[in-house]
Amino acid sequence: MIFPETRLRRLRYNSILRDMVSETQLSVNDLVMPLFVCPGSNVRNPISSMPGNFQLSIDLLIDECKKVVKSGVKSVLLFGIPESKDEHGHVACTADGIVQKAIIAIKKEIDDIYIIADVCNCEYTTHGHCGTIIDNDVDNDLTLKTLAKQSLSLAQAGADILAPSDMMDGRVQEIRKILDENKFEKIPIMSYAAKYSSGFYGPFREAAESAPKFGNRNTYQMNPANSDEAMREVELDINEGADIVMVKPALSYLDIIYRTKNEFNIPVAAYNVSGEFSMVKAAGEKDWIDQNRVMMEILTSIKRAGADIIITYHAVDAANILNM
Repeated sequence: MIFPETRLRRLRYNSILRDMVSETQLSVNDLVMPLFVCPGSNVRNPISSMPGNFQLSIDLLIDECKKVVKSGVKSVLLFGIPESKDEHGHVACTADGIVQKAIIAIKKEIDDIYIIADVCNCEYTTHGHCGTIIDNDVDNDLTLKTLAKQSLSLAQAGADILAPSDMMDGRVQEIRKILDENKFEKIPIMSYAAKYSSGFYGPFREAAESAPKFGNRNTYQMNPANSDEAMREVELDINEGADIVMVKPALSYLDIIYRTKNEFNIPVAAYNVSGEFSMVKAAGEKDWIDQNRVMMEILTSIKRAGADIIITYHAVDAANILNM
């Protein structure tokens, strides 16, 4: 049938009916809140490019986690700012590492929380790259050893899931191997499988103090022009043992989320990254957009593209709207 017998607007006049036929349902269960932990006590350093976000010492991080859980968001993703750094990121592999100590402290205070631990070296190396530098480039295979040690240390501290974000070839296999050898076979891996070399990471690098001191990350993060290559990256990570695969960033890569969900029978995460967050905040502060409306539209689009899990700095704000 065609117009006038068929009128699609009939499904839009009544708000109850609109909700009944909604094809995409965004839920607080989909959301993960990223948080930044730093040394000290009673430290709450504002992140200037990410309004409402802070570097938090462990005592205040616990309070923040309680607020996150109270909003209905049950999972956090932790990034660490260490007291000192080294050439290889070894400081992230010890039991007294900043994230390891944070995990232990949070678990003592909060029962109903799921902690995702980012696995990478950029926050912990003096040069800001994601691994050991040989001949002015990150050496893939040497970096795997550090990533494996870091992963084991985070698992021993009580991390619920590990999320390697470095984009080294073979790192999921190396992490899965060391976890299984040490009886952590129940801990899943959520790999940053298709992580692009993106300009949207700028505010995060301020937050995590992780900007590279020289060059860029083009030799290990993906070319934004490539889609088929992303499917190869995802497939390799699945074959190496990834339980969940991630696309990062989200908003400019909805097609990659869609392809990943359609081509592989596996849970898909998407990272609504700092630059995407900060653009909404900046435009909202100038009253150029309805901030909350745009926020929810973006998150719904990520869900509609196929993401099962959405990591976003909007998590608590979105949860408060969803809970209304």
